[in-house]
Amino acid sequence: MIHYALVCDKGHSFESWFASSTAFETQAERGLLGCAVCGSQHVERAIMAPQVARKDREAKDAPAVAKEQPVALVSPQEAALRAKLRELRRHLTATADYVGPRFADEARKIHLGETEHRSIYGEASPAEAEALLEDGIEVHPLPPMPDEGH
Repeated sequence: MIHYALVCDKGHSFESWFASSTAFETQAERGLLGCAVCGSQHVERAIMAPQVARKDREAKDAPAVAKEQPVALVSPQEAALRAKLRELRRHLTATADYVGPRFADEARKIHLGETEHRSIYGEASPAEAEALLEDGIEVHPLPPMPDEGH
């Protein structure tokens, strides 16, 4: 196994393991690699400084390990779906009113006709979302996207 630091054409850095350098090259050529942040399939190896483990090095001298990053190997179909999801989320947040933590209350007012009908988004607890659904108020979660730092 070989560990590579990777970078996409948009400058996002992430890491992944491969069986060999040939495995990386084959997957890259077939478009099977995807940026863990934006989903771009234009991924290259980043410049890395090799680290060699030394038995005489004390644990206190060891360099700090970077926080692990989630990584994904996505197919072209999954990358296309992720792009569509990103566009849907962008459209919804651009055209709907942000109501923040008042989402459940605002959704209920709209449903009951107490305020004008409009698209809204905000935050709701799982219990609030479940109560809305039980009352026949159709709501959908907006999944976080990788480039949002979740």
